[in-house]
Amino acid sequence: MTAKLDRRNLLSLGLAGALALPVSARAAAGKKLKIALSNSYIGNKWRIEMENLFKAALLMEPFAAEIEGSWFNSGNDVSKQSQQFSNLIAERVDAIVLNAASPTGLDGIIKQATDRGILVVSFDNVVTAPSALKVNTDQFAFGRMGAEFVAKKIGGKGNVIMVTGVAGTHVDLDRNKGAESIWAEHPDIKVVSRYTGMWDSATAERNTAAALPSLPPIDGIWCQGGTDGVLKAFIAAGRKLPPTAGEAENGFRKFLTGYMGHQVDGISIGQPPFLSVISLELARRALKGDYPKKNITIPFPYVTSETVKVGETVFPDLPDSFFADFTDAGPHATVKICVDAALDGKACAGRLDVDLPSA
Repeated sequence: MTAKLDRRNLLSLGLAGALALPVSARAAAGKKLKIALSNSYIGNKWRIEMENLFKAALLMEPFAAEIEGSWFNSGNDVSKQSQQFSNLIAERVDAIVLNAASPTGLDGIIKQATDRGILVVSFDNVVTAPSALKVNTDQFAFGRMGAEFVAKKIGGKGNVIMVTGVAGTHVDLDRNKGAESIWAEHPDIKVVSRYTGMWDSATAERNTAAALPSLPPIDGIWCQGGTDGVLKAFIAAGRKLPPTAGEAENGFRKFLTGYMGHQVDGISIGQPPFLSVISLELARRALKGDYPKKNITIPFPYVTSETVKVGETVFPDLPDSFFADFTDAGPHATVKICVDAALDGKACAGRLDVDLPSA
């Protein structure tokens, strides 16, 4: 299994020589900055938590006093998201925080925004536009890390299934490539089925149930998202639950501790919903001129069957579809935020501090 990334070893990839951004006119005048979240797909719980965390952050200091925020969803429609960008350009916002419907489809409108002095920070499904800052985890590493776990657990041979994400997105493409790089190293591992779960537990459960009747015995599961739904479909079909690599759904982590009469040997890797908050903080500080232009890559929060902890990384009283990596932990946590922020977009007590890498 890939070694855990050092939280202090956050990567800074160069843009314009990593020079500091000029102070925005509103920041210089002491006025609130206008920062908008442009999100594409909103059809799963991860996206809802991601947006809720953004909303909650806007209600907490330092953001409440400094930012006038807004948010928009485009239903994974590139044309609609491009039109939203056009509207935001016309409104002369200071920054747009972007979870894109396509890695390339918005590059033109992003250039129009940045040419007009609007800061664009792309996260999660990042874009290829060179003028946009990027905030993300290493998606290729996500795919590889999960596949390495499965390959080790099944002894490098057997039948596996791949449950993919939203087709055409940067995250889906890179995660798949990461997994495939491991399968290529193990010729005795056979991918017997590959289908989308749309990063959604209900969709993954439905599509798994449809696929299972025609499949041979499955020795390993590799899943981008909706992992608890995949396992529930296996149970309903009377199938044995094999070693599983998946996302940070609370339901999946319940299976790691023992759930519905079954315990799974697995690894739960988190693409943290708080990427939206990191991006918001990067935009805030860059617009104030006290942080350089940097792409930021953060390490994955993850647990295994041996390391998962009730009340810290899995929550028995919360829904299965809840993503348990809504907050970070440890002495050098990137973001620490309360559960109400993720569930309902409510402010937490106290100040929200975001630990960006040293400028």
